[in-house]
Amino acid sequence: MPQDLDPGSTIFFNLSIDGESLGTFNGCEGLSSQVEIEQHQEGGNNGFVWQLPSRVTFSNITLTRPLTPDTAKVAAWISSITTGVTRPTAQIAALRADGSLVARWGLIDVLPVSWRGPSLDPSSPAVATETLEITHHGFTDAGAA
Repeated sequence: MPQDLDPGSTIFFNLSIDGESLGTFNGCEGLSSQVEIEQHQEGGNNGFVWQLPSRVTFSNITLTRPLTPDTAKVAAWISSITTGVTRPTAQIAALRADGSLVARWGLIDVLPVSWRGPSLDPSSPAVATETLEITHHGFTDAGAA
């Protein structure tokens, strides 16, 4: 299969906040939006009900990865929130194993919602992972490479 037709079976995600990379993640969930629809019944029209868009909502995005030295970058970003809230832009880039771009999403007004570090339990050895949840006000751009 040619490289440009690779369906991206091995994908990782790079998160950048205002151009500063917070590193790569191997899991990304929640890249979605939903248009709320209001129904309007028009008098005298019994054939259908109007479906009208009202607002767009965006779900939180959850990124996961094994612990890396980039964890310190995430901690620094979260700590910066305590000194004043700024809502930066962000970009999530989906990359193939060779680093080539599959797709990217720009995000408006990003804030961290939560960060969870690993459970360090010697009775159940597993890869030490971290989870970062972020929220945003919408997409700036999207598309395939």
